[in-house]
Amino acid sequence: MSPLEPIRYHSTRNAGLTVQISQAIAAGLAPDGGLYVPEVLPAIDPAAFDPHGSLADTAATLLAPFFAGDALADALPAICAEAFTFDAPLRSLSSHPNTMMLELFHGPTSAFKDFGARFLAACLRRLPRTDARPLTILVATSGDTGAAVAAAFHRQPGVRVVILYPDGLVSPRQAHQLGCFGDNVSALRVAGRFDDCQRMVKAALNDASLQAELPLSSANSISLGRLLPQMSYYAHAALGWWREHGTPLNFIVPTGNLGNALACLWVREMGLPVGDVRLACNANATLPEFFQGQNYSPREAVATLANAMDVGAPSNFERLLWTWRNDDDELRHALRAESVDDDAICATVLQHARGQGEVVCPHTATALALRDRAAPREDHPWAVVATAHPAKFETVLEPLLGHPMAVPPALATMLERPAKAEAMAATDEALERWLREHARGSTGSRS
Repeated sequence: MSPLEPIRYHSTRNAGLTVQISQAIAAGLAPDGGLYVPEVLPAIDPAAFDPHGSLADTAATLLAPFFAGDALADALPAICAEAFTFDAPLRSLSSHPNTMMLELFHGPTSAFKDFGARFLAACLRRLPRTDARPLTILVATSGDTGAAVAAAFHRQPGVRVVILYPDGLVSPRQAHQLGCFGDNVSALRVAGRFDDCQRMVKAALNDASLQAELPLSSANSISLGRLLPQMSYYAHAALGWWREHGTPLNFIVPTGNLGNALACLWVREMGLPVGDVRLACNANATLPEFFQGQNYSPREAVATLANAMDVGAPSNFERLLWTWRNDDDELRHALRAESVDDDAICATVLQHARGQGEVVCPHTATALALRDRAAPREDHPWAVVATAHPAKFETVLEPLLGHPMAVPPALATMLERPAKAEAMAATDEALERWLREHARGSTGSRS
């Protein structure tokens, strides 16, 4: 397909109903409950990219085929320039030969979610709306997504953000970030797990009567507006490595809901120099069991030290199946997934802190643990993906390390603000009631 030929988007559950990318971004979820996917992943020549370009330049080139013919096409370079104002450096690690770390935590909330959230906000600012009522963006978060979305949309006119997170199952600093914005951002601490929060958001988005009363959208990785820009840092890192070394770069990606890993895989499917991709999971073994040959079996998530990956029913699995034409065997041949339990997370953190002075968050530790296992093709270049700054997980890491960690300035500023969150039952009805009361400005019961 020519890069200039418009691409349409359809649901993973129904290829018959197609929309433009702007419509898919505005809606978040397809009307039938499926996830929007492009009719085809476009091929792109590595030579199309400016070898001296910034991350924003790489993003604009990479995403241009996805936006061709759309109302946002002309604004895409400006959108990328607004979203990608911080780097995603690829640096060498001394712990292993041919091993790099791709640092994705240099944004305003110290997590990789900043890239996609800021891109989505920049898109929605430019989309015309005929409805005068505020757009309510629902976000289910297992730790980092909510803060990134809140920061991206904070005080944006015409937009309200409602964050749902599992009460007691995110780190104290993550919880503080989620509740520290105020203004047009509301935080709801749900008496359940992340999968409950995710289910509640999907139920609200699929409720036609609720949508008629209160326009809703999503900013989770189910949104193409979040997923597509996350491809950019993989493309930028892989292209830089390829130009210098002439070989593809392999990635180990910590994953829970599969959005970040899928972004990496789509870059490879588009023809850019990404090699092997391995998925590092925590003790939630839904994906590792599938890739070991068992039936896909979503289940209730279990709590781990890598809490942002505590997902038992990853939403983007539908997109992963679509990418491999619903062929389980072909998908299992294309990549691998392995579990890393809490003991291994702690051991990895300590080993790298004591041996190389490298402190990583628990999620990044799952990827480092896979590298430590001396997998096949050890001599090939691998990039371990660092998804969050370790200072966000002080209650896990500081007792292990035996000393406090320095806090990045942006995170320190957020921690100085007051924070609050409202309690909510883990039911679809509780969220529906809260949203209807919120739309009417009610001050009644919110749980």
